[in-house]
Amino acid sequence: MSSPSAGGYRTTVQAAGDRETPTRTAGTRAIPGPRRRRAHRLVPWPPAPAPDPAPPVAAAPARRPARPAALSSVTATAVLALAGCGVLILHLVRRQTGTTGLLVGLGLALVPLPFVLGGLAWLNQTARVPLRHSVFCLGWGAFAATTIAILANGWASTYLTAHQGSLGEVLGADLVTPVIEESAKGAALLVLLLPLGRRIRCHGHRTDRPCASVLRRLPGPGQPRGYDRRPALPHARGRLRLRPYLRPLPYLRPHPPAPDRSRARARPRTLAAGVVLGGITACGFAFTENALYLGRAFTDDQQQRLDSIGLGESPSLRDFDGTVQTFVLRGLLSPFAHPLFTALTGLGLAITLTTGRRRLARLAAPAGLLLSMALHGTWNAAADLGTHGFLLVYAVLMVPCFAALVCFAAWTRTRTARRAHAPAGAR
Repeated sequence: MSSPSAGGYRTTVQAAGDRETPTRTAGTRAIPGPRRRRAHRLVPWPPAPAPDPAPPVAAAPARRPARPAALSSVTATAVLALAGCGVLILHLVRRQTGTTGLLVGLGLALVPLPFVLGGLAWLNQTARVPLRHSVFCLGWGAFAATTIAILANGWASTYLTAHQGSLGEVLGADLVTPVIEESAKGAALLVLLLPLGRRIRCHGHRTDRPCASVLRRLPGPGQPRGYDRRPALPHARGRLRLRPYLRPLPYLRPHPPAPDRSRARARPRTLAAGVVLGGITACGFAFTENALYLGRAFTDDQQQRLDSIGLGESPSLRDFDGTVQTFVLRGLLSPFAHPLFTALTGLGLAITLTTGRRRLARLAAPAGLLLSMALHGTWNAAADLGTHGFLLVYAVLMVPCFAALVCFAAWTRTRTARRAHAPAGAR
C-alpha cells in the first residue's frame, strides 16, 4: 500500500477536526495536553543554544519579605489598662457631678485644651516625640493619673481628717495632694522608659500550621535586641548604673562629646522632649480635673437655684456664679499650671538621662520632682489666702515661671534652627 502524500495527510487531519496528532517536523515534539488546544504548539527539540551571556549588571538589593501584622503585647496591655481607668474615672466623676454636670464640665474643660496642646505641639517640633508616646502620655494623665489621684486623695483626706481634724484638711490639700498628683503624673515618663518589648506575632505562614498567637521577644525596627548591660563608653563615665537597663529612646540620648570636651552633654532636643512629655501628661490630667471641678460647681449652682427660686423663672448667668468663677480661674487664668508643674519633672529626668556629670545626673530628676511638688503645693495654698493673696502669688510666682518656660521653649527652637542651617563643619 502506498502512503498518502504530505498534502493529502494534512488535509485529512484538518477534516477530522484535529483528532489526530499533526505531522512532526525534524527536531520537534508536541507538548502533551488536550489535542484541540495544544496540538499546534511546537517546542524546538533539542532547545536552541543559549545566546552569549550579557555583561553582568549590578543586582538590585533584595527586599525583605513583608512581615506579618504584629500587635505589641505591651501596647495591648496599655490600651486595655487605660480604657479600664477611663471607664472608672468617668464613673467616679459622674457620681460626684451627675450626668448633666458631667456633660457641662466636659464641654467647658475642652475650651482651653487646644491652646495648651498647640503650644506643646509647637515645642514638639524641636523634641520630635513620636505620636504614640504623646497619645500614651495624654491618656495616662487623663485616665490613669486622675484615677490614682482621686482614690489616693480620698483615702488620705479621710485619714488625716479623722486624726487631725481641720489641720488634716489643710495638710491634705497643701502637702499630700501635690505629692500624690505629681508622682502619678511623673510615672508616665518612667513607664515609657521600661524595657518592655514583647510582641505577639503569627508564624503560621512559615510552618503551614494553623495561625496561633505566640509570645516572643522581638525587638522593633531600629532597636537593639536586648536591654542587657552595655559596656560603658569613655564619655559616659558619669552615667548612672541604671541607664543601661532603661529603654533607649532616640529623643532622650546625650549629645556626643565634642573633640574639645571629655563629657557628653544634654542637647536642646532632649530637654524639650522632657518638657513635652511632662506637659502633655499634665494636660490630660488638667482636662479631667477641670471637668470634675466645673461639673461639681455647675451641680451646686443648679441645686442652689432650685432651692432658692424654684422652677418658676428662667435661669440667668447670675445663677451660676460658682461655675463662672471656676471656669475663669482654671480655664482662663491658669490653663498652663499643671503643665508647668510636670514640665519640671520631665526636664529633670531628661537632664539625668543625658548629662555627663555624675552629681548632676543623680540630683536632676529628684530635684525636678521636688520642685514641681513645691510649686504645686504653693499654688494650692494660694487658694486659701483670699482673692488678693491669690493674685499676689499668681503675679509673683506663676507669671515668672511661665515666662521662663516660654523663654526656654524659644531658646530650644532657636538653637535647633541655627544648628540645622549651620554648615557641616560648624556642627
